[in-house]
Amino acid sequence: MKRVNSTKVHSLCVQPAFLIGTYNEDDAPNFCPITWVGVTWDTDRYFLIISMFGSKKTKENIARTGLLSANLVSTDMLELLDYFGSRSGKDGRKDALTFECEDGAALHVPTLNASRWVYECEVCRTVQTGDSDTYFCRMKNVQFIEELENADGIDLTLLDPVVYSGKYHSIGACLGGIGDFYGS
Repeated sequence: MKRVNSTKVHSLCVQPAFLIGTYNEDDAPNFCPITWVGVTWDTDRYFLIISMFGSKKTKENIARTGLLSANLVSTDMLELLDYFGSRSGKDGRKDALTFECEDGAALHVPTLNASRWVYECEVCRTVQTGDSDTYFCRMKNVQFIEELENADGIDLTLLDPVVYSGKYHSIGACLGGIGDFYGS
């Protein structure tokens, strides 16, 4: 295998796709696709980190309420992901495509019924870098499908997440755990 040098900027930051949910001023749900989502650890808890570029209705809603949901996108939600990503909340409600959502269990945030993993979050810090806002969020509640409740770790094949790195991809098989491959 030989690597080549390139002057092109490539992003190999493979990230799961999430639909970030907020409520508009009229309490209508608004969802925005974001793949720049990660976690960090503070003294006693994880924080969800979400970065958003540009001008978005979702960013306005977060600034107004300090609340959001992060709904993991599975492959059966691709049409919804694509729809929300090709419409601007600033142009009005995103309701031309049918979807079901309900209010969060812990916070007043819209959660998508189709999502297999949902974070309900309160923003505790916002860092601006150019046109991007990065939100550090306390996870107030996590919802996930029942099949994961007694699983040994998180089985991504059950979640079937959409991942993004320039194009949408899915995840294949579970390959094993730590210590399964190196014979000591």
